[in-house]
Parts: sequence; C-alpha cells; structure tokens
Amino acid sequence: MKLLLGLILALTVANTGFAQDKKTSKEKAALQKMYTDFLAEEGYKPEIDSDGDVQFKSEGKTYFINVVEDDPTYFRVVLANIWPIESEEERAQCLVAVDYSNAKAKVTKSYLVKDNIWVGIELFLPKAEDFDDVFRRSMSALSNGVTHFVTKMRELQGKD
Repeated sequence: MKLLLGLILALTVANTGFAQDKKTSKEKAALQKMYTDFLAEEGYKPEIDSDGDVQFKSEGKTYFINVVEDDPTYFRVVLANIWPIESEEERAQCLVAVDYSNAKAKVTKSYLVKDNIWVGIELFLPKAEDFDDVFRRSMSALSNGVTHFVTKMRELQGKD
C-alpha cells in the first residue's frame, strides 16, 4: 500500500512539473514571437538563438533581447563581446572604463563576461508589450554606453 501511495505521489509531482514546463514554453514562445514580429516590422532579421533569446543585427553588430518567461516585464537588450580583453593590464583598464561608462551613461550596464566586455540596457516595463515604445531610445542609450566605454579605453591606452 505504501508503495502504491508513493508511486501515485511521484506521478502527480512529475505530471505537475511537466505542466509547468509546458506553460513556461508557451509564455517564452509568446515573448519570442512578440519580439521577432516587432523587429521584422522594423526591418531587422530576427532569429531565435540557442538560448531562446531573440538575436538581431543592427549596423553590423549582433544584439540579443533576453527572453525571460518568468519575468515578462523585464526587458533587456545586450550587445555582447564589444571589447576582447587580451591581458591582465587591459583587464584592469576595462574595469576602469566599465565603471566610467556605468557612471556616465543612462540605463546601460557595462560588464565583464569572461574575457570580453558586454553592454546592455535593462528596464522594468508596466506590460511586456510596452517594449516597443522604448526600443529605439534603448538602442540609442546602449550605443551611448558603448561610446563611453570605448572612449575611456582609448584614453587609458593612450590612443586618444
């Protein structure tokens, strides 16, 4: 009897987990569709990357919109790998330039990911679909963050 009850409990828990995964997948797919439809209408050629994020190119650079199904009003656009870190001296310079960019630029975050610099914007929106109202300004802010970082790096490396 205990074995039967244990088996029923295990099947119930497993079935509940499957239902949640299915729900999550539907939510993620809806966000992906919303982002890709918008980007396509704006003239971009969006794709879903291996992480399930929406990737697109603008002015020769590859960006991605982070798709977070359990927090759909969180909106994040990232430009990854803007500056490769090639030495420990350069890593120290990057930390200074990241700090500078984060202090100067509105909305953007610059940060180290392994041996590279990423810059992104992160916002909380009233509704997930409100992202289209802030997309252009977000891309402009992201570009501004990149400019602050690169300008500071060139200054630190004596190239300015």
